[in-house]
Amino acid sequence: MLFESTVSPSQDQNSLLRWIAGDVDDHGLKQLLQTGPDFIPGFDPMDPGNLGYFPQNPIFTSPPESIGLYQQLENQEMKPQILNPQNPNFFLPFPQEQQPLPKRLNHGQIPKLPFSDHELFIKKQQLVGFQEQKPLMVSQQQQAATLLDQLCKVAEMVETGNFSHAQGILARLNHLSPVGKTFQRIGFYFKEALQLLLLMYNNTPVSKNPTPFDVIFKMGAYKVFSEVSPFVQFVNFTSNQAFLEALENSDRIHIVDFDIGFGAQWASFMQELPMRSKGVVPSLRITAFVSLSTYHPIELGLIRENLEQFANGIGVNFELEVLNFDCLDQNPYSLPMFRMNENEALAVNFPVWSASYRPSILPNLLRIVKQLRPKIVVSLDRGCDRNDLSFPQHIINAFYSYISLLESLDAAVNVTSDAINKIERFLIVPKIETTVLGRLHSLEKMPPWKTLFASAGFTPLTFSNFTETQAECVVKRAQVQGFHIEKCHASLVLCWQQKELISASAWRC
Repeated sequence: MLFESTVSPSQDQNSLLRWIAGDVDDHGLKQLLQTGPDFIPGFDPMDPGNLGYFPQNPIFTSPPESIGLYQQLENQEMKPQILNPQNPNFFLPFPQEQQPLPKRLNHGQIPKLPFSDHELFIKKQQLVGFQEQKPLMVSQQQQAATLLDQLCKVAEMVETGNFSHAQGILARLNHLSPVGKTFQRIGFYFKEALQLLLLMYNNTPVSKNPTPFDVIFKMGAYKVFSEVSPFVQFVNFTSNQAFLEALENSDRIHIVDFDIGFGAQWASFMQELPMRSKGVVPSLRITAFVSLSTYHPIELGLIRENLEQFANGIGVNFELEVLNFDCLDQNPYSLPMFRMNENEALAVNFPVWSASYRPSILPNLLRIVKQLRPKIVVSLDRGCDRNDLSFPQHIINAFYSYISLLESLDAAVNVTSDAINKIERFLIVPKIETTVLGRLHSLEKMPPWKTLFASAGFTPLTFSNFTETQAECVVKRAQVQGFHIEKCHASLVLCWQQKELISASAWRC
């Protein structure tokens, strides 16, 4: 169900939905992509020949027949273990061809390296973070250390208001480019983000509005990312399972979402509702808070249309209301103006990074969420949104966090460099910019985000054993070894080579 149940939506769904579903023969959309002003030869996000073979994307599924993963495995004469005999279709595990690193029960925090001396941090990261990978050449280690040192100096200059010196350091990094070793590409992206930060400090107009072609390429990059990395599936399936368990007796559901992305998570979520509705037509209403500066109207229209058509195809009453996240950036804060219905069970999707562009509003946002009295709040943390650190330390932490993510992508098999470049350009670079630019509005340190959750009156919930098992099976599906799941207090953490990529946690009032 959550993981591999398949539904055949109506045939009149638009070309974008068919493309996301895996119908790569939509030549109309392919021509649109290839004639766009930003087309890069050699990268066709709809051509699996450029990517190698990947399993059917579970985001929106529209195969000619409803064939679950279990039947696929039977055809290969495999005997998967059924995890839930009472409802064997709810989740189906994957072949055991690639064994991940064993899950470690970590009853404390995943170790955080000290940040008081960033050179010490670099040395420890080299010794610990890379110990299970092919060692870097000494010269590359030195280059990475030198590069990070320069970026930290820029952050220090920004923190003290010495913008001219910061600009001078950035000028010495103009040799960087978005090609080369992982640390070089990450260094380039952080250099560009810091340059953008300086421009904004100087009140220089910066045009960052997305274009329609940005929307198409971003969706193409997302599709590839979801196929080559377990990152997206871990987020969607772990969050959705927590929502389903908290809302198990509800046929009318209201989700307040602070990071709707492309809406793919809710297509997966909707597939579960008819199977547990007991003859009642289920209802799902989503109130999505988005920043209109980062979403093109076409993108929001496509999200709405795709989800509505998908819901119609599976018999779910669906409604999407989009509100401007920026309107919450006021003082004093008050409840947003959206409809509340007492007959609806309410839940909140609240990734920590939803407030990363303006970290100072996080405490007030949590107070707003608390007033909604949701049955559950699911939060996600990439590990790089450390507003409890000084700006230079924040840059160090984010630098290594994104290096781990890119290393996991570089390890993917049968993926072209152009495809990886698209993922970086349209998915990762905007996140890096937000991570850096958020300090434009809030250079001062804040308490850790979990402390803020607790202060707002939330208590952590423990994920079910089934949710944990599901997360482990997501990892087993990964194309490469190196991913594994850790249990840290009440959180589930997706790691790459012992380094945290993203964690999920659930909270209640």
